[in-house]
Amino acid sequence: MLGENFVYFFTVQGFFVGIVFGILKSFDAEGLLIYTFFITAFFYLFSHIIIAFYYRTTIGKLYFFPKELHEKQLDLFVIEINKREKLIDSAIKITDIAIKTNANDFEKNR
Repeated sequence: MLGENFVYFFTVQGFFVGIVFGILKSFDAEGLLIYTFFITAFFYLFSHIIIAFYYRTTIGKLYFFPKELHEKQLDLFVIEINKREKLIDSAIKITDIAIKTNANDFEKNR
């Protein structure tokens, strides 16, 4: 059933429930109209809430997620990160060697 049809159906049900409740509870025409209007409006708004939750939980979860594409991209990121880590490690080694050489030269010049 389409969401729009469900709203129509639930609103008509609310209208008839409102009329029955209004006949049973009210003693004048104004009370009958007020009960019918408020109960119909409640059923109308409640049907929209039900439809919103239905689409949010069932229809919203059916979207396509390109898992393979994301896995390939993540693999490329991992490869790139590993390359950069090796570059940084070699730069750290070169820096440590330079610091040791500088320290040795400084001690020799004293």
